[in-house]
Amino acid sequence: MKLIILDRDGVINQDSDEFIKSADEFIPIPGSLEAISRLNHAGYSVMVATNQSGIARGLYTIETLNTMHDKLRRLLSAFGGHIDGIFYCPHGPDDHCECRKPKTGLFIDIAQRSQCNLNNVYAVGDSLRDLQAAEAVGAKPVLVKTGKGLRTLQHKDTIQHIPVFDNLSHFVDSLLAE
Repeated sequence: MKLIILDRDGVINQDSDEFIKSADEFIPIPGSLEAISRLNHAGYSVMVATNQSGIARGLYTIETLNTMHDKLRRLLSAFGGHIDGIFYCPHGPDDHCECRKPKTGLFIDIAQRSQCNLNNVYAVGDSLRDLQAAEAVGAKPVLVKTGKGLRTLQHKDTIQHIPVFDNLSHFVDSLLAE
């Protein structure tokens, strides 16, 4: 199985330091939905691994999160694309769970659900914790400059070996050209 793991906020949709709290605030990054569709048409299964601490912080509910994901699925279907699974951590940073990135719980769940070894599976993120979680399970981290990506570039010593792309669409262009 060809599998790709994507972070959500900052990779697929615009991010905000104030959190994405509603379907109205869920705004795709230009080209991201088309990129996911192109991955699907090239035979890739696309999974999402996303921290959603806004739930623990009381900023929105699981029902609201589901509404955001329904919007994502609906918008993607207009491009002939789909997401094969969305895995999220609803916990806050002080909850000491195993699923909040940079911990590996979301990635382990994806591996089990897809019955796939994550060695050499691309994992695209915009934050250091996305990249750390990917590396911890043997996946191949990729950084995009959208979302928090430009801030993450400041960790030059930590990420110098990780490929960097302007956005998800540019990563997909490069991957599919191989």
